[in-house]
Amino acid sequence: MMTPQELSVLADETYVSLTTFRKSGDAVRTAVWIVADGDRLLVTTAPTSGKVKRLGHTTRVELTPCDMRGTLTEGAATVSATATVLSDDETLAAMDAALTRKYGAKYTAIRLAQKVRGTAGQSVAVEVRG
Repeated sequence: MMTPQELSVLADETYVSLTTFRKSGDAVRTAVWIVADGDRLLVTTAPTSGKVKRLGHTTRVELTPCDMRGTLTEGAATVSATATVLSDDETLAAMDAALTRKYGAKYTAIRLAQKVRGTAGQSVAVEVRG
């Protein structure tokens, strides 16, 4: 499982491939932004995303540094962890603040676009722990 050092390394990455698993056991990789919040990592996603559906079957995930297209970083280690979907106000506020600090204008622009589309406030947090 994920050590504090692995958590720190992953939190410093710009993109991480989050692998979730179908009922069949097939892996599905998604490039995500990721931030640290204490002893956990947080990822934002829509509550209707495939990630959320797959996490309903199994909490097992794998994390590997990657680029924005999901191409795994050569030589990067894959870390196994567990993930839980959270939607409480405290976690969402912590995630939003951490994503704003880390990704700045890019994250702010995405949130603004969500407000324009009327989808603001429709995010959940994927909490990743070792």
